[in-house]
Amino acid sequence: MTAAGSREAAPAARPVVGRFAPSPTGRMHAGNVFAALVAWLVAKSQGGEVVLRVEDLDRERSKPGFVDAVQRDFERLGLTWDRGPYFQHDRDDAYEAALGALAARGLTYPCYCTRADLHAASAPHRGEKPVYPGTCRGLGPRERAEREAAGRRAATRLRVPAETVAFHDLVQGDYAQDLARDCGDFIVRRSDGAFAYQLAVVVDDAAQGVTSVVRGVDLLCSTPQQIHLQRLLGLPEPAYAHVPLVVAEADRRLSKRDRDAALDELIARLGSPEAVIGHIAGVCGLAPTSDPATPEQLLAAFDPARLPDAFADKIQIPWR
Repeated sequence: MTAAGSREAAPAARPVVGRFAPSPTGRMHAGNVFAALVAWLVAKSQGGEVVLRVEDLDRERSKPGFVDAVQRDFERLGLTWDRGPYFQHDRDDAYEAALGALAARGLTYPCYCTRADLHAASAPHRGEKPVYPGTCRGLGPRERAEREAAGRRAATRLRVPAETVAFHDLVQGDYAQDLARDCGDFIVRRSDGAFAYQLAVVVDDAAQGVTSVVRGVDLLCSTPQQIHLQRLLGLPEPAYAHVPLVVAEADRRLSKRDRDAALDELIARLGSPEAVIGHIAGVCGLAPTSDPATPEQLLAAFDPARLPDAFADKIQIPWR
């Protein structure tokens, strides 16, 4: 029992747990390595751990060979992990439970819109992504039955309030999104039955104790929706850092499909995994030179508090 007049001890800070979250749809490229390197440095510089999670929600595009390859690539680059690998294809029961909890509160509804419907009815907001106009939000039982009789398969959307979600990003600074105006009701399960990325990563981050999420700035506008889900489900909110995208040229980011800066080709060109890590660190602003280096060597001089000043452009980094 606390003595009268004394202060209660402050709650202990959560241990830092970062994550690698590759999608096994192709071989890694320099942009993937850059994001993983920053995630590793942020976690390890704070005495933390790293979880490896294979994000294979897209069963058609995910290939077992790429699952093995990405683990070998991380290992030879010196990007070690402490727990995992975990696989999203093993997590359907957890996603179903989360979706059921949302549905029980009347927060979800079926959406029968096709891609063509969405393209015609919505427009990109602030250059980020289309805003769902609520087409199926008010459908009654008869209208739903008509659409199902016509062979339309329903996705599941989450009702969002006219509420602003704001957070501070380690790289991008303060960011806010009005859920209703800037996003609209978003999908939590696709019409083919696959669980949506937004729901899956929220459930997985909580289950795996992730407190530090480092990823590309293209996912910045998804983060308020994930925070909203975390709050609805009573889950902890990680700290976020959205790093610039590595681009082949202006507005065209590196692609696995096009084998842009593919890792195996980089190692062949530069001569060693250490040379690849050093080159990426130098090009992307994590080190003053592009000399060969291991992640452990970069860690010695890394300070996450200086990360916002590391990038001349917080949106794009030209590859060379």
